[in-house]
Amino acid sequence: MPEEDGQKPSRGRRTSRLSGFYKRPMAERAAVVGEWAGLSAEEVEALRAFRSLSPEQADHMIENVIGAYTLPLGVATNFLINGRDYLVPMAVEEPSIVAGVSYAAKLARGGGGFITTADDPIMIGQIQVLDVENAYVAAARVWEARAELLAEANTYDPLLVKLGGGARDLELRPFTETPVGPMLVIHLLYDVRDAMGANAINTACERLAPKIEALTGGRVNLRILSNLADRRKASATCVVPADALATRELRGADVVRGIVEAAIFAQIDPYRAATHNKGVMNGMDAVAVATGNDWRALEAGAHAWASRYGRYTSLTEWWADDNGDLRGRIELPVAVGIVGGATRSHPTAQLALKILGVQTASELAQVMAAVGLAQNLAAIRALATEGIQRGHMSLHAKQMALAAGASGAEVTQIAAQMVAEGQITTQRAEELLRELRGEA
Repeated sequence: MPEEDGQKPSRGRRTSRLSGFYKRPMAERAAVVGEWAGLSAEEVEALRAFRSLSPEQADHMIENVIGAYTLPLGVATNFLINGRDYLVPMAVEEPSIVAGVSYAAKLARGGGGFITTADDPIMIGQIQVLDVENAYVAAARVWEARAELLAEANTYDPLLVKLGGGARDLELRPFTETPVGPMLVIHLLYDVRDAMGANAINTACERLAPKIEALTGGRVNLRILSNLADRRKASATCVVPADALATRELRGADVVRGIVEAAIFAQIDPYRAATHNKGVMNGMDAVAVATGNDWRALEAGAHAWASRYGRYTSLTEWWADDNGDLRGRIELPVAVGIVGGATRSHPTAQLALKILGVQTASELAQVMAAVGLAQNLAAIRALATEGIQRGHMSLHAKQMALAAGASGAEVTQIAAQMVAEGQITTQRAEELLRELRGEA
C-alpha cells in the first residue's frame, strides 16, 4: 500500500507524513527517524546495525538462554492522534502490517486523525478465599475492615503512592456454590501509574492475604492480578471521508458500505470476529513487542473483553454518518507500561519508546488503541475492495524467495515473477532461483 501522495512535511512543525518513506534506503530511514526522535548517533547506528540484546542482557532476562531471536523493527507513519503526530515503532514478522496501518492512518488523517481517551491505570488484583462457612458473612467482615486493608496495601510501595498511585478500593464477589464450597473473591483496585503493574498488584495482594485470612477465618489460595483489566480501558475514534476511500473500480460510498457490512459480519458471527479481532491485535501486539510490553496480557484482556456479554464479538464498530463518511470506534482494556520490566531492560524497547515519544502509560495505551483501529480499517478495507491477498501476497512473495535461498536483487526479481504468475510458493521460488542462476 503506497504512502506517497505528493505531500511534503511542513517546515516548523514535525509531521509523521513522511512522503515516500518506504522507498528510501534502510539507512536513510533510520537517519530520518533518528532526527525525528532526537536519537544520538550511537542510537541510530544501533538501529542500522541491527544491534539489540547483548549476551549478558539476554541471560538476565529469562532462563536457559542460548541465543536471541530477532524481529524486524519498522515504523508506522501518518499517525495524527489528538492533534499530535507520532511515528509508531512496530516489531512484527508478518508482511503488510506496517504498510497497511500507515495507509489507514493516512486515510484517518484526512478526517482529522484519531481522537483517543484512556481510563486511569487501575489494575485488578484477585484474592481467592476458601474454607469459609458463608461467603456473604466473610465479605461483610472484609468490608468492615476496608479502610485498614487499603492502608495496608499502600505500605509496600510508598514511592508509588507519592506519585499518585496505590490502592483505590475493594470489590467483593461472594460465590455461594462452587465445586470446592463457598468462595469469596476480593478485588483490589490498584492504580499502578506508568507501570504495567503486574508486580505491584501481585505484591499488594500478597501483603493483604494474612489479614484477610484473620478476618474471614478462611484460607487464601490464589492472589494475583487479572488480565481482564476492564478498569483500564483505552478508546479511539476516527472519521474517514468517503471520497478518500474511492478506488479505480469503486466509488467511496460503495467502499463505505462494504466496510460497514464487513463490520456487521464480525459483530454477529464469532467465526468472523476471531479473524477480525486478530487484525486489530496485529497492530497492537507489534507496538507492545517493540516497546517491551506484555503482548500476551494484552491479547488475553482484549479477547475476554470481546466476550463480556457471553458471546464473542468484534472489538470495533464501523458505520456511515449522516454525511456518508466512514466512522470507526474501538474500546478495550490496554494494560501497558513505560517503566519496569523489559521496557527498561531491553535496549531496543528503550529506543522504541524514545521514537514514540510518549510521556505516560496512558498515552501509550491511547496510541495503541489508535493503531488497533487503524489496523482493523486496513484489513477490512482490503477485504471490501481488492481482497486481502493482493497487497499481502506481493510482500509474502519476498519471504518465499528468501526461504528458497535468494539474495539481493534475486529476491525482488523472483517475487515479481511469482506475483505476475499468481503462484506464490516456496517450490516455485526454488524453481525460479535455479533458472535465474542457470542451474535448471
